Parts: sequence; C-alpha cells; structure tokens
Amino acid sequence: MSSRRVVITILLAAAALVAALLLLTLGVWIGGRNADIVPAPVRSALVGTDDQIVVREALNDINDTYYRKLPAGQLANDAIGGAVKALRDRFSNYFTPAQYAKFQQQQASSFTGIGVTVERAKRGLVIRSVYKDSPAKDVGIVVGDQIVAANGRSLKGLTAKQSSELVKGPAGTKVRLKVVHDGEERVVVATRRAISVPVVASAMKTVCGKKIGIVALSTFSSGAHAEVYAALKKLKRRGAQAFILDLRNNGGGFVDEAQLIASAFIAEGPILTTRGRSVPARTLRATGDPIVPKAPLVVLTNGGTGSASEIVAGALQDTGRATLVGEKTFGKGVFQEVIELSNGGALDITAGQYFTPNGRNLGGKGVSQGSGLKPDLLVKQPRDSKRDKALRAALAKLGGCNSVTK
Repeated sequence: MSSRRVVITILLAAAALVAALLLLTLGVWIGGRNADIVPAPVRSALVGTDDQIVVREALNDINDTYYRKLPAGQLANDAIGGAVKALRDRFSNYFTPAQYAKFQQQQASSFTGIGVTVERAKRGLVIRSVYKDSPAKDVGIVVGDQIVAANGRSLKGLTAKQSSELVKGPAGTKVRLKVVHDGEERVVVATRRAISVPVVASAMKTVCGKKIGIVALSTFSSGAHAEVYAALKKLKRRGAQAFILDLRNNGGGFVDEAQLIASAFIAEGPILTTRGRSVPARTLRATGDPIVPKAPLVVLTNGGTGSASEIVAGALQDTGRATLVGEKTFGKGVFQEVIELSNGGALDITAGQYFTPNGRNLGGKGVSQGSGLKPDLLVKQPRDSKRDKALRAALAKLGGCNSVTK
C-alpha cells in the first residue's frame, strides 16, 4: 500500500471516530432533553433507564424553570439526600463533599474539639475520659464532671450527638462551658484544637494477687489491630495472667479490623459471615497464631457497643472464648459500603447483613435496631456515677474476689 493510501486510511478512521463521538454526544443530549423521540433500546444504551431519564428531566426542568437561580450542586445534593432518606435506613447516608471530608477525618480518628469522651446524662453530658494534653485537661475537667451548657445554651433534653456538636468546633475557637463538679457549677473557657484520638489505651491492675491486663479500643479504624496486638504483647511481657477487652462506646469501623482483632484471641474457625444482594457472601475466619489464645478473658459492653464491636464480642461469646460483662450491645446486624461520587461526596449505603459464628444476626428486621448481644454478667452503669461498676465487676471475676475496693 502506498504512503498516500495509508494516510488517507488513517484520516478516514479518525473522521469516523470523531463522527461517532459527536453522534454519541448528540444522542445523550437529545435523550436527556427529549427522551421520547429516541427509540427505547437506543435511549437505554445512551442515557440509562426510564427512571434515570425522568429524574434527569425533572432536575433539568427545576433548574431551568424555578423563579430564582439555585446554587450550583444544590439540586444534586438534595435529590441524592432525599433518595437515601426515603430508604428509611438509619445506617445509610449521603455525604455532601464537605460532609464526606469530615467523615474521612473521623475515620482517621481525629477531630477538632476539647478532647473528651462522653455519655448522655440527665442535664447534658457526663465525662467518661479526658485525653492527655487536651483543652479539657487544661481547664481542669475530670472524669465524672457534667457539661450542662455550651456557649450559653443548655444541653438538657438534647441527644449526646447534638450536645457534642455544640461542644466541638473549628480549631482555635473558644467554647464557654458550664461544668458541674461534685454538685458545684463553674464556668470554663476552652480553646478547641485538633485532637488525635487514642485508638488503644492499656493498663495493668493487680487484683487478689493476679495481674490483669486491660485493653480499651475506641474504634476499628485502619490499623487498629496492630495497636491492640502491641498492647497485648506488652501486657504479657509485664506478666498479665488474665485480660479485659473494653469495647464500650465503640461504634465499630472496618470489618476486616474486627476479623484481625478477634483473631488475637481465637485460634481457628469463623469470626463472621456476611451476605448481601450486590456483594458475594463470604466467611471471615481466624487468621491463626493468636496472641492470647487461652488466658481468661472478659469483654466489656454497653449500648454504645455496635457494628464491628458486636462482631468481635459475638465471636468471642459464641466460641466460649470470653465472658461478656456490662450492658446489652446496640443491636446492629448490617454493614455499609462507602461509594465515592464524582462530585466529591459519597454514599454510605447498607450493603448486607453479618452473622456471628453461631448464625446470629444481631439486628432487627432488616435495618431495624435489634436485641444485640446480652452480657453473660449484666452490670448496669448509672449515668451520673463516677464509679465504673462494669470494670470493677470484671476485675473481681478475673481476680477471683467478691469485690474490688480500688
């Protein structure tokens, strides 16, 4: 073939490609604006299903017809958010780009605030822990204190989440808090700053001559298992003879982390099974070579123990590896999948259910809150009490004592 004919062939191919792209673009535009004039098979291939076409048509009409101009992205955010809300699933969410950035920050175990963990109390929030070198510590807030107002607004009657949002805020800003300590009110002003949440905290207690290692896990974030492993190994080197895994107020995280953390105590067998419509069923098993395979073990739970925490606690209870002490867990039997969107936002959608080794699903019907895990030893914690009754009961059980005085 001559060089002239080769050039002509290439040019013709390029022209055909450009024509095809123009036809596709025109078809998509026509299909999106005037879907009825496009044959059904072609319309479906070019612009999607009838449902997708009518949604796009309605959004275009609202954008073009509404009496005032709408902010860019508002219609898309409202439409997606409305569709997710219509699922009536408390665990599924749509995150706008700004909300997704905040969600990612939380998953990285960091936030801006005063550095405490809290529970809801009658008048507001009761402090359960204060982080080291935190704004809360700087102004003298201690465990057992209650925050009853933030910037002049009473926290009475608000949920823990609503109250916490009033206390949190941008780094460098100040928050005026009314704090009740031993029945006396005082006002403190704390300067919020970036807080790195400690994922694992550990301690050693000696009860009736027995050394008991305590590992508290705040979230199942990426890499949490490595911190749990390191804490367990350190406690073993110090001579721990029994262990407490504190999963109270741990709302969960990554399922794979739950598998790995349960594997620190279980030598073999299933940890959980997941099933969903769009995801393949799979069984996650113990990875082998547990760090603490036989030492007596107690898991502390309460109503804030959910999701991945319930997976671990359920696996340890089903296999007889641990005794659960405390209060009933949250009761979540489903897991979510995060799907990032082109606008910078994301869907956090319920994708399936999970089951413990004995086949238990801890949720209710579908995505309803279920019965959760019932502790082997029920110990209720009064909201306004400074004493950690469940921890004391766990120490007494492992130490072989009737009670713990310190």
